[in-house]
Amino acid sequence: MSLKVAVASPTRIAVARTVVVGLLVLAGTINYIDRSTLAIANHDVSTELGLSPEQMGLLFSVFSWAYAFAQLPAGRLLDRLGARVVLGGGLIVWSAAQLFAGLSQGFGQLIGARTLLGLGESPTFPSNAKINSQWFPPDKRGVPVSIVNAASSFGPAIAPPILTWLLLAYGWRPMFVIIGGVGIVIGIVWLIIYRSPEKQQFYRDGLAALGVQNDDADQSRPWSLREWWWLLRHGTSWAMIGGFTGVIYSIYLYLTWLPDYLQSERGMSIAQTGWALVLPYAFGICGSLVGGIVGDLFVARGLSVVTARKIPVVGGLVLGGLFSIPTALAPTTGLALAAICGVQLFMNIASAGGWAMAATLADKRTTASLGSLQNFGGYFGGAFAPLVTGIVVDTTGSFVVALLIASVVALIAAGLYAWGVRKSVPPMPLVTTRQEEIDR
Repeated sequence: MSLKVAVASPTRIAVARTVVVGLLVLAGTINYIDRSTLAIANHDVSTELGLSPEQMGLLFSVFSWAYAFAQLPAGRLLDRLGARVVLGGGLIVWSAAQLFAGLSQGFGQLIGARTLLGLGESPTFPSNAKINSQWFPPDKRGVPVSIVNAASSFGPAIAPPILTWLLLAYGWRPMFVIIGGVGIVIGIVWLIIYRSPEKQQFYRDGLAALGVQNDDADQSRPWSLREWWWLLRHGTSWAMIGGFTGVIYSIYLYLTWLPDYLQSERGMSIAQTGWALVLPYAFGICGSLVGGIVGDLFVARGLSVVTARKIPVVGGLVLGGLFSIPTALAPTTGLALAAICGVQLFMNIASAGGWAMAATLADKRTTASLGSLQNFGGYFGGAFAPLVTGIVVDTTGSFVVALLIASVVALIAAGLYAWGVRKSVPPMPLVTTRQEEIDR
């Protein structure tokens, strides 16, 4: 009997890991489809409600502000309540926000719906980092991080043709309602299916059969503000916070304004835009897959974990930033699209590398909190990018200056990672509570 357990449990762990990664990809895909809805419907929404580019930029930005500020409590909730409840609940909340957006009658109601969307989506990627740290050992986390992070490109890649079809067939309001309904169903499925690994006997049996120690014991300790203060005492955390600002600035500029850029600056129709967007985001998927895998390969070749995780992030930011220059200045639409493909490829390499870094450079007790802090900084960039772009386009009548600004921001972020991330964040010392002393 023990032999059967020893053989079956590791196999069950492998199957369970695959299912978990698949569920995270599904959640991440619907997450990014939801983020793409307003960008795809930009022209129709602004025309029907009489909104200016600056107001549309504010609608894009308010999502990011809510998302950024919710990162900190999201990390705390994750470390206390676990990913099953927090991610599942968040999925249902942000999908309900999409329903509300489809029913909105004015700018103020859309602001409210976009704010709720940001709050609901905030636990997604910190949840991914936490789940990854629970299910995979440190030297194997790059691949699942890359696969899950690919949803951030896969979602935007399939969103344009799907959303454009819904938009042209039914209008922008039904488009929002349909996508919101699908998300609620996925949230319910997540709550029904997912369980954390340490609560499953086959997981513990499988670790024993493989000779691996289960180091989740300290996860039951109550979370406190000490985790944040501990992380913020180390320069690595600050460099990751600042550097990820540049990553998300570029990614979110293109996510929110690329459809309008292709229509207003390059003269494409809505239908043409829907299909043209598939290619850049296909390159983004490749970048997401490469970012974490490259780091794993460097670790396997003997580089330190810190150096191995930095290379794809710094390289991706430098090359992605440089590709924004020909995007701004290309004389033809074809050359501009080719440059946009380069931006998506390398920025998603940097993004996947950044999340692999968050899942690796802190212990499991503080992984979700470090991921939340990094994403908090990132979505400051995500908040400013659409607003700054809207103001610049309103002022200059062109996207050229906005794209050049994105290039500069990316290069600065690369410097922060290169010179600021020098070592892992050490494990936080455990503090014995008064009750534990009494129990002894």
